[in-house]
Amino acid sequence: MKFKTRKRLALLVLVVGMPIYVIAAVTVVGLFERPPILVELAVYVGLGVVWILPFRRLFLGIAQPDPDEAKPAAGQDAAAEKEKAPR
Repeated sequence: MKFKTRKRLALLVLVVGMPIYVIAAVTVVGLFERPPILVELAVYVGLGVVWILPFRRLFLGIAQPDPDEAKPAAGQDAAAEKEKAPR
């Protein structure tokens, strides 16, 4: 899968999928009698970690620069830096 596609899919999972998962988790937990506060906290922390497991490969390296993007040659990089430098 291309890097740009992975970034877009990761954004879709965060913006659409995560809120749906949160609503589903709260609904399912709400079906049961309320447990003690520490148990309830553990359930929500556990559910907060579990949602990411299927998507861990999708999010891996998303914050890195695009590896599919062509890198400039060494001479071109130095020329570009000279142009950016203030005079």
